[in-house]
Amino acid sequence: MKTEQCEACGQIIKGRSKTVRIEGSTPMKVCDRCARLGTEVQVQTGPRGTPGRAPPGGSPSAPPRRRRDVFDFIEGDIAEDYADRIREARLEQGISQKDLALEIKEKEHLIRKIENGDLIPEDAVRKKIEAALGISLIDSDTIAGEGAGTDKTRTTLGDVIKVKRK
Repeated sequence: MKTEQCEACGQIIKGRSKTVRIEGSTPMKVCDRCARLGTEVQVQTGPRGTPGRAPPGGSPSAPPRRRRDVFDFIEGDIAEDYADRIREARLEQGISQKDLALEIKEKEHLIRKIENGDLIPEDAVRKKIEAALGISLIDSDTIAGEGAGTDKTRTTLGDVIKVKRK
């Protein structure tokens, strides 16, 4: 009998292994204890019992793809009142949302969502808006801290998430 090793914890698997997908990873053969960490998936087998290709639509038990997060696109700390800054600057210049969208080559719907505060602009869009309206959407504290060179702390994952305590 062939011994298998759990691909998650490294222990020898006693009995049958389970194929699971843990947090969007590729399917892995794991022990019963590690199987609870993910979602069990069915592996498509070829004519000789070898793993085959998954169907084109993906497996129905597969978790959805990770959507891009706004934190993937932000370089600095954007001001909390970014939406108000954009709206006020646009209205001062007498530009409609549609005109601003045309000027920066983005969709009007995107400008509307940003001005409503429903969406934090990606860095590229933020820079275009800043250039078009002549404003800054970055907190002045962040800019001052970067220029001084004395503050070497960086934003960490702990600064971004809220920890739920029991």
